[in-house]
Amino acid sequence: MIDITNLHKRFGPLHVLKGINLTVDKGEVLSVIGSSGSGKSTLLYCINGLESIQDGSIRVDDTEVHHPKTDLNRLRQKLGMVFQQWNSFPHLTALENVALAPRIVKGQSKSEASERASEQLNHVGLGDKLDSYPHALSGGQQQRLAIARALAMEPSLMLFDEATSALDPELVGEVLDTMRMLAREGMTMICVTHEMGFARDVSDRVAYFHQGIMEEIGPPEQLFNTPQSEHTRAFLSKVR
Repeated sequence: MIDITNLHKRFGPLHVLKGINLTVDKGEVLSVIGSSGSGKSTLLYCINGLESIQDGSIRVDDTEVHHPKTDLNRLRQKLGMVFQQWNSFPHLTALENVALAPRIVKGQSKSEASERASEQLNHVGLGDKLDSYPHALSGGQQQRLAIARALAMEPSLMLFDEATSALDPELVGEVLDTMRMLAREGMTMICVTHEMGFARDVSDRVAYFHQGIMEEIGPPEQLFNTPQSEHTRAFLSKVR
């Protein structure tokens, strides 16, 4: 579903991604771990076309993301993305937040978009919050609202950029449970995360990034129990 070949990304003199080669199959859950500044989040931004690249290629469903003729708005309908900050529209209810993009981007009627939004809010456990405004929701609920908003576009791939990092510890579990539910349902997911338990339990594979290089990738039991890279071993010894 995703094919990344020799990907390089620079911000001026800073070489952030250094020759990344990666494939992700349909239905696979890939967790990306590593220290801050290792290029994990930049990888997601490049996949979604939010950042340009200097060399290499990224293909999503046989579409070259960074080709000049690629319609990124159309492509992004396939790519749901959940950021660290939930960025809800404060003047809209939860239902209105989720229904907005299907109405504007996909041209759904108000009733059709609202029905779909209601389904997705129920899906993430917010069925009793349809008429609530974001300020009345907890951080965990607002992040689940962001997930519902992405799902309403019916994406084939979900990108999670440290979706729990801005939450208080007691709220992390409810968001991770929602992500686990999506994994069980067969959603293709790339999750940049600091939650090692989630990465171990839910992922089909885990990739460790170090200073812009994908040092190691493999099944979670292999990467966590018998890491091959010295950098991976050092990182895991600190976060455990």
